[in-house]
Amino acid sequence: MTPLIPPRDGEGDHAQHGGGGRPHTRRWRLSPSTASRSSSPSRGGLRGIWLPGLAALLLAALLSVWAGEAMRRPLFDLWQRAAPRDLSGTKVHVVLIDAEGLAAVGPWPWPRYHMARLTEEIAARRPKAIGFDMLFPEPDRVRPDIFAALYPELTPAAAAEVHALPPMDRLWGQVIGRAPVVLGRAGVSADGGDPAMLFVDAEIKGVLPPAIPAEPGVIANIPELEQAALGHGLLNGRPDSDGTVRRVPTLMKIGARPMPSLSLELARIGLDEAAITSTPARVGVGKQAIPVDGEGRMLLHFGHFPPAAISSAADVLRQGFPADAFAGQIVLVGLAAEGTADIVATPLAAEYYGPLVQAQAVDAILRGGWLERPRWAAPAEWAAGLLLALLVLLLAPGRRRQPLLVPAGLALAMPVAAWFGFTGLSWLIDPLRPLLLGGATAAGVAGGMFVEARRERERLRETLVRERIVAAATEGELQAARTIQLGMLPPRDDLARIDPRVDIDALLEPAKSIGGDLYDVIRLDADRIAFLVGDVTGKGVPAALFMALSKALAKSVVLRGVPSLADAAFILNEELTRDNSESMNVTMLVGVMDLSTGELMLMSAGHEDPLHVRTDGSIAVHKLDGGPPFCIVDFPYPDEPMKLAPGETLVLISDGVSEALNASDALFGHERLMAALKGRTTATAMIESIRDAVRIFENGTDPTDDLTVMAVRYLG
Repeated sequence: MTPLIPPRDGEGDHAQHGGGGRPHTRRWRLSPSTASRSSSPSRGGLRGIWLPGLAALLLAALLSVWAGEAMRRPLFDLWQRAAPRDLSGTKVHVVLIDAEGLAAVGPWPWPRYHMARLTEEIAARRPKAIGFDMLFPEPDRVRPDIFAALYPELTPAAAAEVHALPPMDRLWGQVIGRAPVVLGRAGVSADGGDPAMLFVDAEIKGVLPPAIPAEPGVIANIPELEQAALGHGLLNGRPDSDGTVRRVPTLMKIGARPMPSLSLELARIGLDEAAITSTPARVGVGKQAIPVDGEGRMLLHFGHFPPAAISSAADVLRQGFPADAFAGQIVLVGLAAEGTADIVATPLAAEYYGPLVQAQAVDAILRGGWLERPRWAAPAEWAAGLLLALLVLLLAPGRRRQPLLVPAGLALAMPVAAWFGFTGLSWLIDPLRPLLLGGATAAGVAGGMFVEARRERERLRETLVRERIVAAATEGELQAARTIQLGMLPPRDDLARIDPRVDIDALLEPAKSIGGDLYDVIRLDADRIAFLVGDVTGKGVPAALFMALSKALAKSVVLRGVPSLADAAFILNEELTRDNSESMNVTMLVGVMDLSTGELMLMSAGHEDPLHVRTDGSIAVHKLDGGPPFCIVDFPYPDEPMKLAPGETLVLISDGVSEALNASDALFGHERLMAALKGRTTATAMIESIRDAVRIFENGTDPTDDLTVMAVRYLG
């Protein structure tokens, strides 16, 4: 059904099925003697209070385990937005090949001549290191030999002179060899090079994190560049499961060899260190010991990268760029032009340039800008939650309420302490887990106390008498609704004789708690009939009366000779909505059939899609665009044409078929419905086969909803 439809019969009101819903009981005041009793419950009363509290605690614990990190992320992201890291003192500068650069130089990838010039201009300003957040696995596209091959009309002398020119890859490699350049690599699972042939510039000592990712192959730069670089770093990195980048890799295995990430390698060179140390929980460079997870990823405390530390490559290539712009800094070169941008989501921004994330990672390693979730955090959170739950269990059932200020104060102090741990120590401590455990326990205890209080106040005789009165009234309503509903439906014998060109049959079997299903077949003229199936929300007499109104109005509107079903639907929706004080609504599927051609026009107001049974026995759901149920909103319901060939059948059902339940609360479903129609050739056989299949499936279970089926078989 259309997702916008609110719950109808069988959708969200199962508690009412089978008995007309729970009776509305009157509230009674406590007698003075009862009110004056001690509020300290007995042993049995304590059991009735503690058991719901413990059950709620268990459910909350299972929810916390199942949700895991996904529950913490929104809070930790909010903290980062509230207190971003200060990057004003960064020693990292980003040079972006942006739209301005592409306009000045040309489309990406640039010829190696311009890359060599850019490298020379950056190196001339005395940076500590230059990192390229990109790969160069292919030779220059404007090599002399390629250029000469593009112009066969060159004279042999000119072609020889072009061939004699040195390739710019070699010249750029010479520029890289004279500068502190770190190039990127990428680990891949297939179609990569042999990692054993690569240089590993940094010595990596110690025990690696236990779940460090590994790839068998690698994409590296062309040899002219790869062998000339001072260092190499991996560009691999994946976001969290929700698509947001919160962690940056530090180490990764390529084949059997550990290699540093680009950010870690740039930081190592920036700190003048020769080696990287590793333990299962930390990666060290010099005096910096970076906490990492099992995959060797660093949790990054994001900030807003200062605009003064970002330059366009076009500006760097122009004359007049400051001579000391990069002195002593780490320069990261990356792409940020439309169509080439490396864009990711971070806790601070839905769209952020990837090179700026790398730059923040380098700065974090250099200056200590990471976040840490200590190993003791999870045990401490569980302990705090269990302490809150224990205090609630012990203190809530007592007479005095002042002791409850203790768990309440702890609950307030936990998020405050976690916030100060974040801002002062860069710790990520989750206050939601203990609050969830304590709060769920409090809710369970409160529910248990409420139940126990009601149990003490109610008197058994009054309850029995009240229930009998309500049951008798409910039974009378159900019988009246059943009588109204069945008396308005056209007899099945009349349907069978409506026209020799069509075979129509329909049935409606009410549930014990009457609903408001309806159907009708109306002759419009010598060659046209209209048919409809509907379902009113709710139960009891109000639903039956609204069903009667809906059926009468639908028949009246159809017989008015309205030009189209769309117009009829508009009028019917308007009429039903008027004076609908109970705010009820009705789903309806209406069709008009031309018996001389088999052509149909259908309109659905939030109803189940019909089934199309073809002459070869195949069955398919005939999808309708439709709209919401009547009495919800004004809506332009569309006319939707269809045609039945002789021998084909259209089957209409209410959700009392598809959503029938058995004793295990399993749904009857689409597959059983299809199976019930297989091999049935007449309208009567089809509807009775569906009815029998539903009842067999229910296996004696009280029906949850009215069951309505109509079959329209065109004979031609």
